[in-house]
Parts: sequence; C-alpha cells; structure tokens
Amino acid sequence: MSQTKRIIEIQNNSNLERNEVVIAIKWETILSHYPQIDTLNFVVINAKTKKQIPYQLEHKGLPGIQNLLVQVSIKAKTTVGLSIQKGKPMVLQTKTFARYVPERLDDFAWENDRIAFRAYGRALEGKRDDAYGLDVWVKRTDKMVINERYKVGEYHVDHGNGLDYYKVGFTLGAGSMAPYIKDTVRYSGNYNRWKLLDNGPLRSTFQLEYDTWDAVGIKVRCTRIISLDAGLQLNRIENSYTYVDSKVLPVAVGISKRPESGVLLLNEQQGIIGYWEPTHGNDGTTGVGAVLTTEVKNMLVGNNQLLALTEAKNSEPIVYYAGAVWDKAGKITNSAQWFEYLNHFSQGLKNPLLVILK
Repeated sequence: MSQTKRIIEIQNNSNLERNEVVIAIKWETILSHYPQIDTLNFVVINAKTKKQIPYQLEHKGLPGIQNLLVQVSIKAKTTVGLSIQKGKPMVLQTKTFARYVPERLDDFAWENDRIAFRAYGRALEGKRDDAYGLDVWVKRTDKMVINERYKVGEYHVDHGNGLDYYKVGFTLGAGSMAPYIKDTVRYSGNYNRWKLLDNGPLRSTFQLEYDTWDAVGIKVRCTRIISLDAGLQLNRIENSYTYVDSKVLPVAVGISKRPESGVLLLNEQQGIIGYWEPTHGNDGTTGVGAVLTTEVKNMLVGNNQLLALTEAKNSEPIVYYAGAVWDKAGKITNSAQWFEYLNHFSQGLKNPLLVILK
C-alpha cells in the first residue's frame, strides 16, 4: 500500500447531527488512492482519535467489491477525517443479518441492532396465517435474535429480548408497496425467489422477486431490493415494476392501522407517513413509518391501513424507506420522538454527507 499520507474526509455541511451512520465510498475511488491495498489486511483509522472505524466491503451480489462501507458519527457542520493503513482489522460485532427461512414456509427474515423484519414467501399462500405486507419483530437487544427465535419457535412470546406481536393480515403491513388502481390496493402474491446480496456486519441487502400478477388488467411484475444498515430503524426499499403499458403505474406505500386509537403523521409535502400504534397490552407500543423520495400525490386513512400514493415508471427503480420502532427498546418511547426521528431521517436524505479524498 502506498505510504503517501491520504485522508478521506466525511463532511457534514448540514445542521443535523448524524449518529452511527453508514457511508458508502466507491471502491474504485479507494483503489485510485490506495492501488496496493490488501483487502484482507487493512484498517480504517479516525485521523483525530487514532482509533479503528468499523467497515464492510460491499459487493451488491457481484464478485468484485463495489463499496467500502464505514460507520461514523458526525456532529452538525463538522468533518471527520479517516485514513487507511496496513493492519489487522478489529473483530466487529455483527450488527445486521438476513436469511431465507425454509423451515418456516419460505419466510425471509432480516434484522439489525435495533429492529427485525420478515417477508412472507410463496409456501405461506393459502395457509391460515397468510399475509401480504412486511412484518415487524420488535427487539430490545443489539444482538442478533432471528436464528434463536426460529429455533425456539415461540417468537410470539417475549423471552427477554422482544417478540413478534405485530399483525400484518391482508394489508401492506409495516410499509410495503403495491399498485393502487381504481381506488384499491392491488396486491401481488408472496415473493417466489430470493437472492442474498450482502450480509453484514454493517449492511445486509437482499433481493425478492414476485411473479406476474393482474392489477385490474395490467400485468405487473416486481423485483424488490431491501437493505438495512446498522443503527437505523428504517429499511431502504427499491422496487422495480415491469408492465406492458407506457403510462406510469400508480402505487401506494401502506401501514397497517388498528381499530383502537393511535397517533398519525401525514406529511404529504415532505413525503412522510407515520403511525404510533395503540399499546398492545403488556407487549408495549410499536411505531411504524415511511419516508418517500418521490412526489406524494395523496395520503389516505382507511379502516385498516394508511396509504401514501405516488407513481412508479416502467422498469425504473423507485426508492423509499420504511420501518418500525418499539418503545420497550428504550430509545424512542413516544409518538413525538418517533415522528421527530422520521423528520430527521427525511432531512438527512436531503442533506447527504459528502466524501472527499485528499
């Protein structure tokens, strides 16, 4: 590796404090400055503290490295300097994890150090527990819990680290997306094929494919890429819809709504939809939300779900963010804090951190 002193600057030019955020630096940029880098024998150092920074080599399902992921915290209007040196990287705690779950009717489950989710597979269709949208598994530990919960088999019971009490049913659950045509959500079947693209320790990404379905005369097919970073409550969700039509496809991002009274956030201008659910007995309270990056045409409050309406173009990826929080995890414990988190997240998307190599 070149001995020339080079610094990677992560600049936060906004008024937002960014805590434990995962930043992607293009690997080709790293190679241009460190052409002799040994991918098995390097460390990333905070130039000020001289301590190692957690990192991951992101592949996005490809043989070659695509990005260097680093996790940093940066106060408003400040810069963090990083350098790359030869050395043995520290052993990192796994902060994200995803896997296909054949032992439970084709579930696909994923988690980070804050929250967990699952998507339903084809084998569940027609069964008593069939459901459509994204499910939430709440947790109050930074350890990975998915494998343990499936092994024990009692994930509807809190054994000390959380549980699954979230009800999806025939809704979009915790922020899934589907075509919205003639005032109705046109659901797909459950996913039929999966592919794991990256699996931690800082980011896990996977792809789900849905077979063609009939959305009121429009034959639609969807490929969904979901990515979850360490430290976040929200997934990055990228949907690509293909259909035989030159027009845009009306779509909706949805959140399950309970019969009891909850607290709503409907911000069409900023594309933020939030819900602080009614407390679920001794299980606690779940907050669910989504942040859209495309223009929101309307927001609707139905009997069983909240909807944010937007549009997708044929074969063009549409990206948004959706996820959840649990008050018993202790970090966000009321609706005001949850809605502030969603607003802060939205502002962060509009004010991305800058990466400069010097």
